[in-house]
Amino acid sequence: MTSASPFDDFRNLFAHLPEGDVAQAGKVWSLFAKADKPKGSLGRIEDIAAWLARWTGRAPPTVLKPLVAIFAGNHGVVAQGVSPRPMEATAQRVELCAAGGAAINQICVAHDLGLKVFDLALHLPTADITVEPALDERGCAATMAFGMEAIAGGTDLFCIGDLGVANTTIAAALSAALFGGKGADWVGPGSGADAAMQARKAEVVDRALALHGDHLHDPFEVLRRLGGREFAAIAGAILAARMEKIPVLLDGFATSAAAAVLYSANPAALDHCMFSHVSTEPGHARLLAKLGARPLLGLGIDHGEAVGAGLAAGLVKTAAQISSGMAAAVK
Repeated sequence: MTSASPFDDFRNLFAHLPEGDVAQAGKVWSLFAKADKPKGSLGRIEDIAAWLARWTGRAPPTVLKPLVAIFAGNHGVVAQGVSPRPMEATAQRVELCAAGGAAINQICVAHDLGLKVFDLALHLPTADITVEPALDERGCAATMAFGMEAIAGGTDLFCIGDLGVANTTIAAALSAALFGGKGADWVGPGSGADAAMQARKAEVVDRALALHGDHLHDPFEVLRRLGGREFAAIAGAILAARMEKIPVLLDGFATSAAAAVLYSANPAALDHCMFSHVSTEPGHARLLAKLGARPLLGLGIDHGEAVGAGLAAGLVKTAAQISSGMAAAVK
């Protein structure tokens, strides 16, 4: 990058965010109006199909090359005892996905979805956010740029998820920095933290907010100081999808927190996104409310690994089929 700040190139993109094809969305609404059914009877299925048409530019919409991308990172804050799982569990989950034995693998088979899993230097965890910034500016910007490359090869429905021990603590810190509140307002059980560990998570978030407080007016500084590699890569991937007008399904709390960084820079930056589900992590529901988001599913899932996004992709594909296959009403 040649700009004064490594983040300036990303900031400049916010002034040139492409809009979706509203005319194609209108054609879908017209198809539903002509279909042999009561007006509005399919509820949000109609909204989903119109959103898909708007961002794929096809009416009726089709999903020809859906892709699930999982970004995995490790966090130095694990040293503060915020997770019942060891840091090595991140790599184990990545290996399970690569071997085809994870839940997301089965979802991809069931719904005919492609899958990419990105190991973001798991051997090199980010710095402990209670001691210093998670990443330096150049490292954070480079990881965002890496995330932008995830759409290489093409996709027309991009499902984004995450893996990372302690990343619900990171998501809580990001959410608090972006939208206010204390650690206790945002933390939850994550992968099984008991009450004592949740209290420790809240205290860790508060310490991080206090340490970095003078620098949290800029969303990109929030990302690099309190985030992690998977968060930076997800932010870059979402932004790249917008520039290519690709519809995006976002997974759980950590993925949503990465998206919230972009929202804080420009609320219109997430117009091409839908939030796949609301997890059982209490901070996730609060964050979705701050973003004005209506999740597609509420199945009590708190698994990570893009499981919610993959399941929602099946719903999106079904909405596309309904919009194209329903018979018109007989006059």
